[in-house]
Amino acid sequence: MGYNVTQKLINSHLIQGEMTPGSEIGLKIDQTLTQDATGTMVMLELEAMGVERAQTEASAQYVDHNLIQEDNKNPDDHLFLESAAKRFGLHFSRPGNGVSHPVHMQRLAAPGKTLLGSDSHTCANGCMGMLAMGAGGIDVAMAIAGEPFYVKMPKVWGVKVTGELPDWVSAKDVILEMLRRHGVKGGVHHVFEYYGPGLKNLTAMDRHVIANMGAELGATGTVFPADEVTRRFMARQGREKEWFELLPDEGAGYDVHDELHLSDLAPLIAKPSSPGNVVPVEEVEGEAIYQSYVGSSANPGYRDFAVASEIVAGKQVADGVSFDINPTSRQMLVDLSQNGHIANFLQAGARLHQAGCNGCIGMGQAPATGRNSLRTTPRNFPGRSGTKEDSVYLCSPETAAVSALEGKITDPRKSGLAYPSVVELEKPTVDTRLLDDPLPLSEAKKVNLVKGPNVASIPEMGELPDEMELPVLLKMGDDISTDEILAGGARVLPYRSNLPEISKFAFEIVDDTYYDRAMDVKESGGHAVVAGANYGQGSSREHAALAPKYLGLQVAIVEDFARIHWQNLANFGVLPLTFTNADDLEKLEEGDVLQFKDLRNKLSKSSTFNVEVKGKDLQIEVEHALSERQIEIMKAGGLINWVKERLDKD
Repeated sequence: MGYNVTQKLINSHLIQGEMTPGSEIGLKIDQTLTQDATGTMVMLELEAMGVERAQTEASAQYVDHNLIQEDNKNPDDHLFLESAAKRFGLHFSRPGNGVSHPVHMQRLAAPGKTLLGSDSHTCANGCMGMLAMGAGGIDVAMAIAGEPFYVKMPKVWGVKVTGELPDWVSAKDVILEMLRRHGVKGGVHHVFEYYGPGLKNLTAMDRHVIANMGAELGATGTVFPADEVTRRFMARQGREKEWFELLPDEGAGYDVHDELHLSDLAPLIAKPSSPGNVVPVEEVEGEAIYQSYVGSSANPGYRDFAVASEIVAGKQVADGVSFDINPTSRQMLVDLSQNGHIANFLQAGARLHQAGCNGCIGMGQAPATGRNSLRTTPRNFPGRSGTKEDSVYLCSPETAAVSALEGKITDPRKSGLAYPSVVELEKPTVDTRLLDDPLPLSEAKKVNLVKGPNVASIPEMGELPDEMELPVLLKMGDDISTDEILAGGARVLPYRSNLPEISKFAFEIVDDTYYDRAMDVKESGGHAVVAGANYGQGSSREHAALAPKYLGLQVAIVEDFARIHWQNLANFGVLPLTFTNADDLEKLEEGDVLQFKDLRNKLSKSSTFNVEVKGKDLQIEVEHALSERQIEIMKAGGLINWVKERLDKD
């Protein structure tokens, strides 16, 4: 039997391990992507590990998240990132150039490559015939240094696509349909690979929309073939020479099978507060809205904005509605301006924002308390918008635009409007002036890192103790997101290069007493947390592991983990354990003290062992999924310590 595209990509980059689902494999990484909310830590990690020069084919540092300059912290970090990109040999995308994922797709993504990014939506570039994956920053730092990326070999979930999208239905509805079927953890340890005759009816940017929100399925990645659609996109970007055809072999098989008939799809919407809470738009029609938001990496294409522009052209958005337009790149903003779409938006009463992530990550545009916000963004986890008591719905640009005119959630098919005819530009703007190339090594060596007063070095982490008594400081339920573990937004993210300061915000959405209680027990050995299923879903931000670790978190015991957060915890020496019996979570209470004895030996000896609850006649059986390599990393106190030990031996 032949290989599918995912298997071809993995096989051609396999350095260690075997392609057996569930086993650990090491992959050669061709390209990396970092953004400013996570990249500062990556650059500090490169410095801490003594890396001299990026060993990848292409690595790029983008500034797209922390664009608000209310004081010195963000601009200081922008200068730090620029100096680090020069020092370590990375491309540097300046503030205002655009969101990392579509800009990378336009300028650097290419068929047959592997891409690792310190942003969970790095998987968006799987639309280009790449294996693109999100990871914690330290994994990306290791890849930049030339080390393999270790991940569990995924199963491949084949999705056969047939038919053509009807009017008022677009790519966002395709991925919302997948989320309606499979939920936010249905894709864990899988790569979704789309194939079939219907792909010819999806543009490269349509595929980006679908691949982007594969992260919301919990998937390791999303892969599309590199076909004629990919070639046309790259030709329009002046990069056709980098294209080659990459298709599944005749008779290629898949571990899991699914089918999407595009012609059968209808407008869908994800209700608060999960991307998996999907229903037809017509089920929630009539709900009043305060905000309607078009943009983000989940709908970054020219068509996504142009179709919304044509819907509102010559009309006025409803009274009391904030219609927010977030262009995803400077190139896009130029094209929208030259073709009259920005004028359409402004004349309709829209608010135009700078090219960047903006409200998607809680950087401005927060909705009013208790009011509904429609967004074309990828996530609607509690508090992610910047408003703690938010009510965010996820939808297509068509639904967002029509609803803005009506002032309430509206099925766009019932608007009475003619469906706009929008085609991709044959000659889009191509402008690389804000994307700096890497410096030659001789010049790079002369660059000093520019560190403002908010940039703090990473504190040293101790080895894993052999015996611990840890109070349970938090008991949580299912689907705890990294936004809840450590919020984003304009209040928190400016401290991403200062671990002691950003740690003050840890778990505040769950329990605002956590920081003080953690500090009280930090010096006496630290603490543990327990939770339900899908713990750590969402963003790849490693601060959600680092900040609690800094505060003394030693162990997290849950029903199961989201992939990236599990790996982040292991990388920073927080022991990630799962209950072998899910009912045991109910037996534990906040304040219980967990006793770990002979821990280092137990980790190596078996994947399961018992934990005693002090003062109770109770033992909890737990399990770990660490490889032998990860056990050694855990014992060393994290990946940075492990790397230092290796360098010292050399």
